[in-house]
Amino acid sequence: MTFAADDSVAVPARVLSSTQLALLGQRGEELTAEVGEKLYEIGDATYPFIAILEGEVAVLDGAGHEIVRHGVSGFLGEVNLLSGQSVFVTAVVTQPLRYIALPREDLRALLFDNPSLSDLILGAFVERRELLQRRQGIGPEIVGPRESPDTRRLLEFARAQRLPHTWIDPTETTDGAGSAAEGAVSALPLVRLPGGVELSNPSNGELSRALGIGMQLAPREEVDLLIIGGGPAGLGAAVYGASEGLDTLVVESTSIGGQAGTSRRIENYLGFPAGISGTELLSRAATQARKFGARLASPYRAQELQPGIERHLVRLDAGNEIAARAVLLTTGAEYRRLPVAGLEEYEGVSVFYAAGAPEGQLCTAQRVGVIGGGNSAAQAAVWLARGGALVTLLHRRGDLRETMSHYLIDELDQYGVAVRDRSEIVGLHGERGRLHSVTLADGEQLPLSFLFLFLGATPCTEWLGEVLARDSHGFILTGADVGAEGLLETSVPGVYAAGDARAGSTKRCATAVGEGATVVRFVHERLAAAAPAHR
Repeated sequence: MTFAADDSVAVPARVLSSTQLALLGQRGEELTAEVGEKLYEIGDATYPFIAILEGEVAVLDGAGHEIVRHGVSGFLGEVNLLSGQSVFVTAVVTQPLRYIALPREDLRALLFDNPSLSDLILGAFVERRELLQRRQGIGPEIVGPRESPDTRRLLEFARAQRLPHTWIDPTETTDGAGSAAEGAVSALPLVRLPGGVELSNPSNGELSRALGIGMQLAPREEVDLLIIGGGPAGLGAAVYGASEGLDTLVVESTSIGGQAGTSRRIENYLGFPAGISGTELLSRAATQARKFGARLASPYRAQELQPGIERHLVRLDAGNEIAARAVLLTTGAEYRRLPVAGLEEYEGVSVFYAAGAPEGQLCTAQRVGVIGGGNSAAQAAVWLARGGALVTLLHRRGDLRETMSHYLIDELDQYGVAVRDRSEIVGLHGERGRLHSVTLADGEQLPLSFLFLFLGATPCTEWLGEVLARDSHGFILTGADVGAEGLLETSVPGVYAAGDARAGSTKRCATAVGEGATVVRFVHERLAAAAPAHR
C-alpha cells in the first residue's frame, strides 16, 4: 500500500504489528461495516481512530477521486484526528470490513503509554497532512482576488496552520470555478468549508472555530500561568506548568508550534538522532501539554498587558481578557527570509538562521553560503570556515565597509572566506530539502549545500509598548539587566520572558524549551511567597 495521489509523491504506508493491533483491541471496540458504508465524510466534526483487521477502505477527496486505499493492519486518520479539525476527506468501505474503533481521547492516552505506537501513528499523520497540503481540492476553498489584503490574510493563515486548501482568484480563473463569487464582489473573499458551509470574509478566529481548530475562550479567564506564544518555549512551559498543578493557558496569534513548527527537519534536537520535523515535534509537545491539562487557544493575539499586584491583566484582540497570577512572554521573533520560492522546504535541513556547533559539524568540508552584510554574518562565516567549510559570503551592497567592522573584514580574508558583492539569490535547487545549488540574480549558479541567513530579526513585542523594559531592537530584557531576582523575570515582577523574544537568547529550539521549563520554577516560588495573602 502507498498513500499517494495522481499529482503527488507516494508515501510508503505504515502498518500496525499484531501486538499493536491486540493492544488497540483491548482499548477499543471491534465493529464491522459493509461495502459502500462511509466511516466518516468531509465536514464531520469527530471520528474515531480506525485500525483495520479485515477488509479495505478507500479515502476520497471532495470530488470523489481516490487518494489511497488502506488494507489489513492499516489505519485511518491524519493530524486533524488529534487537533479536532473537521475532516477533509471521506472514508468508504470497499471490501467487507472488520475494524477496531478507538475514540480520540482514548487514542491520546494510549500514545503516551506506548512510545513505539506513538512514533508510528504520529509519523504517519504528519506525512499524510503534508501530502494533503500538496493536493488540490482538499480542505477549505478560499475565493478572492490577489490584490485583496483579506485574501492574503486568509491564505497566510491557512499556510501558518498547515491547512490543506485551494485558492481561486475569480479575476483570473478561466474554468468558471469562481463565477459564483464574481457577481458578489462585496462578499469576497469567500471561504467554502468542507461540507458546504460558506463564510464571507471571516476573521482568522471565525475561520479557526468553524474548522474546529483550537478552543473558544470565555470573555474573562482567570489562570495561574498565562503563556503568550505557542512555540517551543511556550509549550515547554505549558508541559511543566500543567504537570506541576498550575492552571495553565497558552494563547497563540497564528498556529500552535510557532516558527519551529514549520521546519521540515530539526537535526540537532536531543533524543532524535535521525532528526524530526518541526510539525511532528511541536505536535507532540502540544499533545503532551493537553494531556496534563494545559489549554491551548489560537488564534488570539495579545494587545495589551496591564500589570497588577496579585494578577496581571492581558487583553486580546477578540475582546477577551485574562487575569493571570504569572505571565510568560514567548512571542518569538520574525526572521527576515529570502523572498525565494520553496525556501520553507529547505529550512531546518539546509537553510539555517544561526550557526552553532551542530550546524558547524554538518558543514565540515561542504560548500556553504552565508547571506548578510553585518557583523553577525561575518562572525558566522569565519566560524564556519575555521571548522573546515568552504564559505562564500554574499551581500547586496557594493562595499562591506558600509555595514561591517573592519577587523571582521580582515578575518574574512584571513580565513579564506570568498566575498561576493552585489549578489542576490533568486532560486534554490535541491531534492527533499537537501540543497545543491543556488541561482543569483545575474543568472549565475553557485554550488552550495548549506545557507545561513543573517538578514536580521524583529521580535514580536511591539504590542508591549513601554510597559516593560526592552532593548533598542525590541527584545525583552530580563534578569540582571533589569535588576530582577530571577534569571528570566522582566522589569515587571511576575512577568517572564523566554525564547527568541528575550534579549540574549541563543535562538535554539532546545534552549527555548529549557527556558520555558525553567520559568515554571520561578512561578512556583512567586506563588508560594504570595500564598499568605490568599489565606
